[in-house]
Amino acid sequence: MDFDDLLKQGLSQVLMRADAALLMNYHLGGGSDSDRKAGAQWLEPMFGCLDSEQVVVCPGAQAAIAALILALTEPGDAILAEPASYPGLRTAATQFGRPIIAVEADEYGMVPEMLEQACRQHKPGLVYLNPTLQNPTAITIPVRRRQELASIAKRCNVRIVEDDPYWLLADAPPPPIATFAPEQACYISTLSKCLTPGLRVAFVLIRDPHERERFLVALRSFALMVAPLTAALATQWILDGSAAGLMEGVRKEARLRHWMARDILAGRYSGAGDGLHVWLELPGYWSASQLARAADSEGIAVTPAEAFATGATSSGSVNAIRISLGSIKDRGRLQAGLQRLSHLLARRPESFSAAVV
Repeated sequence: MDFDDLLKQGLSQVLMRADAALLMNYHLGGGSDSDRKAGAQWLEPMFGCLDSEQVVVCPGAQAAIAALILALTEPGDAILAEPASYPGLRTAATQFGRPIIAVEADEYGMVPEMLEQACRQHKPGLVYLNPTLQNPTAITIPVRRRQELASIAKRCNVRIVEDDPYWLLADAPPPPIATFAPEQACYISTLSKCLTPGLRVAFVLIRDPHERERFLVALRSFALMVAPLTAALATQWILDGSAAGLMEGVRKEARLRHWMARDILAGRYSGAGDGLHVWLELPGYWSASQLARAADSEGIAVTPAEAFATGATSSGSVNAIRISLGSIKDRGRLQAGLQRLSHLLARRPESFSAAVV
């Protein structure tokens, strides 16, 4: 079904089944009973059957991250993260006065020994992990590494915020870290990455009732509730199966786009074959910021590695760019952009010195 038709049908079903006045009124934060049950169903592939009382409905993952920082840490508490990480974490942590400390990562994600050392040294308020198709590096932490990180979190008594927007898009992903440390980890799953960006709904699994209440208090301080119409649409789509169908379409399209990127970028491509972005390490004659400027002059938007740096020690340590494969609706335009980028990569920057300003 065409997305426009799916949206019209979903909204029509919501308006037929719900009181329009309730959709335009204030609601308690955390979601209605039906919204939380839909959230538990959404999280079932990761965790199996869940108590819906442990699920909180939020207006997107960014709001969830910010509220967890407020609920689980105090001003000045350090947050540990990988050297390249989701920029929204840095935005929230900086705003709230929580320094981020980069913990060394390798091709399998955060290094357990370095996490334990950082926990002993810095006594952090929490550890932030994006373990599946990580933004920006596209690394998926393997199951053994997840178990090791979970064990360290329990041993050091530190909380984990597991931001996992791409789990449902991945091909046979490992179990979430929260399955190995259920009392240590708060798990976030957003619909905006798997379904459509404008659906600002995220489900947060918080097992401890006292922490759940602290989280809700923090969330209400800046985001009273999910827009009821948006939450109702998300619930409708999950319960009637539309979300699963739409997600399968996103998954297939993402894989087609990865195949395209692999073919066009040839030996430079090192993606995982699924997810929504590619992390591309650059030849030595290009710096990431220099290439980003040159690409922009050619009408191509890529993001340099420094935009994802979490700490002073990680800045500039990787010469790479992130390519978003989902930002252009038309596949033909994406193909043309990737071809222009490939040609750009094959030439040295001095060829573009006159064009780049």
